[in-house]
Amino acid sequence: MDLRGWDERYRAQQGTRIQEECVTPLLSSSVCNLGPGRALDLACGAGRNALWLASHGWQVTAVDGSSAAIDILKRRNPAIDARVADLEKHEYLIQPDSWDLIAMSYYLQRDLFEPAKRGVVPGGVVLAIVHIPEPSDPRRTPFRLAPGDLPGYFKDFEILHHYEGPSHDPAHQRWVAEIVARR
Repeated sequence: MDLRGWDERYRAQQGTRIQEECVTPLLSSSVCNLGPGRALDLACGAGRNALWLASHGWQVTAVDGSSAAIDILKRRNPAIDARVADLEKHEYLIQPDSWDLIAMSYYLQRDLFEPAKRGVVPGGVVLAIVHIPEPSDPRRTPFRLAPGDLPGYFKDFEILHHYEGPSHDPAHQRWVAEIVARR
C-alpha cells in the first residue's frame, strides 16, 4: 500500500478501537529488563508501541510516512517526538550511536537494518518483526522476508530472541520472523 492508502486507512480508523491496540507483546517482554532510555520507533503507525514506551519512561521518537498516523499519535501524546518521513525515500536519517532501542514492527525495508544497527549505542537493542511466507501461501514478495533470513542481518549482534511462525500479536494474524538483537 502506498502512503496515500495508509493515510486513508488511518483517517477511516480515527476514533475506532483499532487505534487503542495494545503494545506489541514482543516489545513489552523485551524491554522489561532494560532501563528506560532513548527509543526510536520506525514505521510507528498510530503509535501503539511509542505510546507504551513513553508511558514506561522512555524518551521516544516515532517516525512514519503517514501524516494521518502521526497526527493521531501527536494527539494521543504530544510529548512523543512524532515525525512524518518516508523511510523508503530515506527522509529520516538514523544517527549513529544514538538510541538504546530501535524498533521496526511489521515493516520490512531491508536497507534499514544496517542504519538501525549503527544507530544503537553499545549494549543497545534492535527489535524487528517482519512478515514471512506462510506454509499455505509460500509466495515471496518484496514485503516478506524469506524464512531463516532475518538472523543473517544480525550475525554481528548478540541474538537475544529469534522466532519464526504464527504471530503471537492479536493485532497481526500473518506469519512473522522476530528478532531482538543487542549490539
